[in-house]
Order: sequence, then C-alpha cells, then structure tokens
Amino acid sequence: MDFKTYDSRLRLCNGDYNRLVNSRKPSGIEDKKAYIIGADLGGLCAAGFLIKDAKMDPSKIIFLEKDEVPGGALDGKVLDNFGYVARGGREMGHHFEVLWDLLSVIPSREDPNMSILDNLYYTNLDDPNYSNCRITEKQGHRYDNAKFNLSQEVIQEIAHLQLTPDEKLQGISVEEIMSEEFLESDFWTYYRSMFAFENWHSVLELKLYINRFIHHVGGLPDLSALQFTRYDQYESIVIPMMNWLKEKGVKTEYSTDVYDIEFDLSDNKKVATKIVAKDANTGEDKSIKLTEDDLIFVTTASIVESSAYGTNDKPVDVNENLEGNFRLWRNISKKSEEFGRPEVFCDNVEKTNWESATITVKSKEIAEYIQKITRRTPYGGKVVTGGIVTVKDSNWLLSWTINRQGQYIEQPEDEIEVWVYSLFTDKPGNYVKKNMVDCTGEEIAKEWLYHIGVPETKIVELVKDTSTIPVFMPFITSQFMPRSFGDRPYVVPKDAVNFSFLGQFVETLDKPGRDTVFTTEFSARTAMEAVYVLTGVQKAVPEVFASRYDIRYLLAGLSALNDGQRPKINLSLAKKAIIAKKISDTEIEEMLDEYNII
Repeated sequence: MDFKTYDSRLRLCNGDYNRLVNSRKPSGIEDKKAYIIGADLGGLCAAGFLIKDAKMDPSKIIFLEKDEVPGGALDGKVLDNFGYVARGGREMGHHFEVLWDLLSVIPSREDPNMSILDNLYYTNLDDPNYSNCRITEKQGHRYDNAKFNLSQEVIQEIAHLQLTPDEKLQGISVEEIMSEEFLESDFWTYYRSMFAFENWHSVLELKLYINRFIHHVGGLPDLSALQFTRYDQYESIVIPMMNWLKEKGVKTEYSTDVYDIEFDLSDNKKVATKIVAKDANTGEDKSIKLTEDDLIFVTTASIVESSAYGTNDKPVDVNENLEGNFRLWRNISKKSEEFGRPEVFCDNVEKTNWESATITVKSKEIAEYIQKITRRTPYGGKVVTGGIVTVKDSNWLLSWTINRQGQYIEQPEDEIEVWVYSLFTDKPGNYVKKNMVDCTGEEIAKEWLYHIGVPETKIVELVKDTSTIPVFMPFITSQFMPRSFGDRPYVVPKDAVNFSFLGQFVETLDKPGRDTVFTTEFSARTAMEAVYVLTGVQKAVPEVFASRYDIRYLLAGLSALNDGQRPKINLSLAKKAIIAKKISDTEIEEMLDEYNII
C-alpha cells in the first residue's frame, strides 16, 4: 500500500524494512551546501539527517543563529547572579519514530558509550515515570482519583470529534464545538494542562492530539505514558547533539539575524536566491547569495520568540522585545500565498501567552510539603512528580513539576528545581492578589507555596529559602490558534528546488497531516521530510504512528475513557441478542470482551 503525500518526492513507510536500511549517497550531494536558519531542535535534526542519511560533507553545513546559544525552546541554563531557568520542556513518548531514529546514532552526554536514545530508554526502564498525584485542590490536597470520570455523553462527544473531517474544523475553537460539561471535565484538566491548551484554541489541533495519542489514553491520568531525559532536555539532548555536529565539522555563525529570503518564483519552479541577514550586534550586512545547489532550511518562527525575563525581585516586562515579532516569516509570506499567513498565529498576544517560572528551593521543610503531595522524596535523582501537577482551584490555573534531581549536571545536591507555569496570567492569584504577569519571582513562589499546602503563617518565612526567575512568553501557544488550510506553508512548498520550512508553523507532507505541533517529534519530522525531499534520499520517512487505525488501540482508548467500565450501549434487548448471536464464538467477541466493551 502506498501512503499519500503532498509531494511525490517524499515516500512514507512503516516497519523496519525501509527504516533500518542504510541510505545511499544521493546523486550530486557533493555539489551541495546547506544553510540552516535557526539552531533549534528542527535545525539540529536537519543537520543530523543531512549527515546521517544524505551523506553531505558536514563542513558544508552552516547554522545561522540569531541567539548566542542553540536549542530554541529546549533551553535550560544558569543566569548570572540569578540561578537556573528554563522556559519549558517537552514530554516524549515511545512512538517518536523520527526523533529516535536520529538520537539512536548520537552519543549521550551522560555516557558517550551509549546513544541519547539508549540513555533515555534505560533511564526510564530503571525509573519508570508515573504520577502519584495529578491534580490538587484546597492547598495541596489530592483531587484526582486517577480516572477520567466522564459521562457517556462526553465520551460520545470526544468520539464524534475524532471522526469529524479536518475540513469541517478549520478556523474553529474548542469552546465553539465542545460542551460545557467537556470543558469542566477532569479529562480536559488533564489534557489542557499537559499540552497548554486554552478553550479558545484550535479544535482541529485538539482532534489531532487525541488521534495522535490514542495509544496513550490509558496513561494520561497518571502520566505513565511519558518519558523524560535524566537531566534538563538542553543538557541531555541539545548539548550532545551540538557536540556531535561540531565534531563532525558543522559550522555555526551565532548572532546572525536572518530577516528575509529572496526568491525567484515561476509557475513550475521556486528557487531561493538570497539570504538577507545582518550581524545582530553590529548591524553589519551578512547576506548570502544562493544557487540552486545551496539548500536552506528555515525555521519560520519560534514559540519562545520575544521572551521576557524577570527576577526574584522584579516582574517581567510584558512589552519587552515585542516589536518585529515573527519578522522573518512575515517578510517571507509577502512573496507568495503558499508561504502561509503568520498573522493568524502572532497577532493576538492576549490569547497566545503564558508565563513560567523556575523556583530554586533550598529548604528541607519545603521539601516535606512536596513529598506529601508526590509521595516521593525530591532528592536522589529519581522521578518526583512524574510530570505536571495541576492546581484545579488556582485562579491562574497553575501547574508545577519537579523532574529528576539534580535536573542540571552541576546543580548542588541540596537544591530542588521546580518549574511552574500558568495558563491564566491576567487573573489575581489566590494568595498573592495580583495578576501573574505583575508578580515578582518571589511573589510567584509565594503563590506556589500556598498551593502546595504551606500555611499562610509560614509562607513569608519559607519563601526566603527560594529564588525564582519568571519568564513571559507572548507566543508560547500561538501554534494552537484556530487555523485554516493554507495558514501554514508546507515543509517543502510545491515545486521548491532548494528551500524548506521547519518548526511548529508548517504543514507536514503526509496526506492528511497527522502529527502534532507541540512535540519534539514534529520538529524532527519536518527536518527529515525537508532533507529527504531536497537531497533525494531514497529512504522513506516513517509515517506517524497509526494507532488511530488500529482497532486494539481504539478499543483500549474507549475502555480507558470509560475508566475500565463497560459502556452503556443504547440498544433494545432484541437487537443486543441479534448482535450477540452474530459475534458469538468469533474473534470479534473475544476482542470486545478483552477490552471490556461487552
């Protein structure tokens, strides 16, 4: 069976026959050079696949990066005089076939004798991830019972959404279609806090997420479906990837601000002819003329673009760095309707922002409150929260997580790094009666202490043993805004010869596109598709894991949504008897019984 794609140059596959074969060197690859605009995960993966599968000479691969460090949204670092800070992190699952393909050949930082994938695998095999408490209320008391608690009507509503054609969901928000009962359900609390969905976000994207992760439905209440790296993803993924690329000979030009691309566009051929760039510090022109043998891989925009940092004593400046947002994509989009519509995603900061904060805790007394909720010590390098803990009655809808400690390789053993974020940054807190965006780091820490059960009489004293760095990200959920076909360009536009688009704001080339944008896998997939199409790699790209087409996962997912109970089937006794007779002593009966459907 052939899988449909939007570009005949791309083939899709499943199974190991196509995946494990060593690629042949594409014809003419010796004459080609690659410019990768943005050293984020998509860019790093593009360089990796150029070396691994396209057999390109690494010395002919050049990163053009505006910032002074790589990694994009996968950042975690120490700010001088302030402490550790991370803007966010990404959960990972078993079926990230494209990302695991690349990370299986790159040595890990923790143990160079193991690949990044090996290290991730054994870290999670030896210390499986799961949450002992997913939702709290009333200052640190557990709310969830590790179930969805859905009515039959809401289950049917979710099933109906899964079956609705993508075309009918264009430009529509979740709250326009889903019922009030769904929006108030525990399922939505689990889902929205895990992926950072808002009620006004794209219902098409929600459908894609439910379909993409049907095989993980049963692991959603306790987050047992997830895997996390041993250390922060910047340390466990970005640094070893960058080290590997550098050792191979890949070059990086930091502080290079690419703000436009020039093209020669005709009816049957599209060619990038010039990278328009300047030195981000001096303004010196650093533009590059291109030939058809000069391949460019462009991250159109970043969800962490225009981030603004506060300190323990100062709130963020929400208006900082907003001028010129999505500038590169805006300039590119003017050249052709096929290059997308960035304004759909970046012109409504009120609906695309949230704020996170990294709290450094140096108090064993605070650790005791953490342990009451997680039922695990926050020290010692093992799973702590197992993922996000969401505070159901928080005015900010605050969530927090503690990964394996130390989260950073050089982190002191007596420190705990807590990452918190809130979906509602414009509402007064429950303890600190201020909007989150107006709070200092210390005030955010006070609000968190309140919600983990620290008595109000102790908060002022215990907060002295914390230091907090807040980060406001105006476009962090912009990729979820309601969209229509054409709002995002294809990874490789029709008839494009030497350019491609990467990241969270593109359409993949599978038909229909089934992957989900807010994942590390999506960045890797856009990179693999771009490299294979532009260089002529003869291997096929693994299709998105097809759990939505596997009756076993569908039945298991239905059973999980119903908390393991048999669903109520609204048929007369006579009709039930007829159906029972027809499936009696068949594999259908056996399967339905196995998944507790009948």
